[in-house]
Amino acid sequence: MAFQGSIALIAHDQKKDEMADFARRNEALLKPFSIVATGTTGGRVLDACPSLDVTRLKSGPLGGDQQIGALIATGEVGMLIFFVDPLSALPHDVDVKALTRLATVYDIPMALNIATADILVRTLMPSGEKN
Repeated sequence: MAFQGSIALIAHDQKKDEMADFARRNEALLKPFSIVATGTTGGRVLDACPSLDVTRLKSGPLGGDQQIGALIATGEVGMLIFFVDPLSALPHDVDVKALTRLATVYDIPMALNIATADILVRTLMPSGEKN
């Protein structure tokens, strides 16, 4: 079954640089897809990869994480790449739990770190290009 929907990108706190680097390294694989991102993360990704189709939502703490949760629930987001900052204070804890619960309930692929995100985006390669 082919991947359907948008790819959601979220990076909390000190993980925003890692998300921009991830997007830059995988720009060719991400380019055919619509991307939704929380506000600051989306801005950083667009700065790094102006060729990507990125829709910026609200900043995570101002409701962007919840907007992405709603898009998962309606089937508009089919993959979640969510770089959680495990060393930050817990204010994001409820957002992390809500998004991981929704990704699990709606059975969409989800990555919470770079290693898993790299594996996920490799699945987006056309079948003739996979190594």
